[in-house]
Amino acid sequence: MVDIPPRNKISVGTSVQIILKKDQRTGNLTNGTVKRILTSSNFHPHGIKVELSDGQIGRVQKII
Repeated sequence: MVDIPPRNKISVGTSVQIILKKDQRTGNLTNGTVKRILTSSNFHPHGIKVELSDGQIGRVQKII
């Protein structure tokens, strides 16, 4: 299992790889830049939910 980054490691403008809701079964990751952080707690077992600059929403799996 990959180490999911906590919220305090993610900020607006961070380049990340997220997993979109539709990709949860396949595990396909999407690259992008954080526009908004949507999860208020510091940690979530499936990743911190963010909105990317292109409007896609998903959970952070990796920081690039």
